[in-house]
Amino acid sequence: MLSVSNLSVYYGAVRALDEVSLEVMPGEIVAMIGANGAGKSTTMRAISGLVKPRSGEITFLGKAIHCMAPHEIVQLGISQAPEGRRIFAEMTVMENLRLGAYVREHHKTAVQEDLERMFTIFPRLRERQMQLAGTLSGGEQQMLAIARALMARPQLLLLDEPSLGLAPNLVQTIFRVIQEINANGVTILLVEQNANQALRIAHRGYVIETGRIVLEDKAANLLNNPMVRSAYLGEA
Repeated sequence: MLSVSNLSVYYGAVRALDEVSLEVMPGEIVAMIGANGAGKSTTMRAISGLVKPRSGEITFLGKAIHCMAPHEIVQLGISQAPEGRRIFAEMTVMENLRLGAYVREHHKTAVQEDLERMFTIFPRLRERQMQLAGTLSGGEQQMLAIARALMARPQLLLLDEPSLGLAPNLVQTIFRVIQEINANGVTILLVEQNANQALRIAHRGYVIETGRIVLEDKAANLLNNPMVRSAYLGEA
């Protein structure tokens, strides 16, 4: 479904990604783990069209997208719930959700059906639908960010640090919802510092360090890899 080939991204003179290559197959959850500053979010931003690579190629369903505008990439079937949630704080929950469906604004019946689906997945959002998004708790804002991305009806959902800053009980809820979304047919590329949780729900995983992919394997194998356990799972 998604192929990233030899992708290099620079911020000025600083190289953020150094010939990164990865693949995501239809129906998978693929996890990307690594330390702060390793290049995880830059990879996501490049796939979304928010940063342009200096070299390399990104294809989605066989179509090159690395030179496309972000809104065109959304229209193709990729949407992102970014790190830090980035909800529109001065707008209501409902307004945020409707903005997520802006590329489908002429399909009113389908958009209404998807709103109901979001409220089924995230019952708390139904209760808060007329509340200003900025007044939600951290967990509720994360739910809103994911739901807003799903309102574009993507084939591929990019999740950037969905558990960041959440209480442990909410972390469990978010990861359960990610599995449910995947079971309903959405392919997921997941960037997550909580490597243990991410690898437990993923099918495959990549380890990125200082802008380079240093390891890739089935998620279960990465969970048992001594290097991964030492560097990312907090084990001696």
